[in-house]
Amino acid sequence: MNTITILWLRQLKKYFRSKSRIIGSMGQPLLFLIALGFGFGPIYQKAGGGNYIDFLAPGIIAMSILFTAIFSGIEVIWDKQFGFLKETLVAPVSRYEIVLGRTLGGATVALFQGAIVFLISMLIGFSPNLVLLPFAIVFALLISLFFTALGTAIASMLDDMQGFQLIMNFLVMPVFFLSGALFPLTGLPSAIYSITLFDPLSYGVDGLRGTLGAVTQFGLLTDFTILGVMTVIALGIGSYLFSKIQV
Repeated sequence: MNTITILWLRQLKKYFRSKSRIIGSMGQPLLFLIALGFGFGPIYQKAGGGNYIDFLAPGIIAMSILFTAIFSGIEVIWDKQFGFLKETLVAPVSRYEIVLGRTLGGATVALFQGAIVFLISMLIGFSPNLVLLPFAIVFALLISLFFTALGTAIASMLDDMQGFQLIMNFLVMPVFFLSGALFPLTGLPSAIYSITLFDPLSYGVDGLRGTLGAVTQFGLLTDFTILGVMTVIALGIGSYLFSKIQV
């Protein structure tokens, strides 16, 4: 097996071995789906928005992918501190292969996490359009690749886990709340709406909502193009910064 496959499988094995991690990561999405879905559902329906669970579920799926993907970068710092990364980097393989394998592994784990939330959301009343499910998987994959690469890029510049967590919390929450995951972007003040246009997750959430619920703000082609380009850029930056790590 080549380096990319080995690192990809290593990420998957670590994920599936940790049952507590799988179960624990379901807490926040489940809380959002139940508390917000049933709490604001009647208000949303009275306002003429329809079934709020159908609107909310794609955003919570994207949220689950976002958190899992971007926090996978902390494993880079962990491996720095415990010496595994040094052993990997001194091996006679390209660093770009190493970062690609790690990124694909983290993205696959995030994709599994999103799939679990998708199934849970169906159990509590989400009625997706399964005809376009393959296209929804493409958008979920792009979200996971983008934020895994972003997490890797940031972790490559840090040596402190606490610093990484502070930066991530400062970054992740605005990205999530300004993406339209919890509320429609239509009708927002122009200044806030302009900010949402620079949020990569906005296009991921809109893509999932368009494929699973046939409701889109920007159009699926626009979502795919912008998110695809930003993912390629993030992968390039993440690979470059990872290649500059000193051992």
